[in-house]
Amino acid sequence: MPGITREEVAHLARLSRLELKSEELDHFAEQLNAIVDAVARVSEIAADDVPPTSHPLPLTNVMRPDVVRPSLTPAEALAGAPAAEEQRFRVPQILGED
Repeated sequence: MPGITREEVAHLARLSRLELKSEELDHFAEQLNAIVDAVARVSEIAADDVPPTSHPLPLTNVMRPDVVRPSLTPAEALAGAPAAEEQRFRVPQILGED
């Protein structure tokens, strides 16, 4: 497979609206070629009898039963808050919206 050229990297940078310097084009072309080569080597090694997997070991979620337990009341939870409003923490407005 032919390598990725600096012109192809420049084209991808334009599509991505990235401004890259000349030395960055060469650097990224080299890095992308290394990635493509690594993927090609893995493809060569993969045997037909080995199923594709997302993880080398089987994963299972460990769950515990969801049990309702006593917790703080809204008043207790807001007792140490510097400001509260309608049973909620009041924080400074950051987005400039009403």
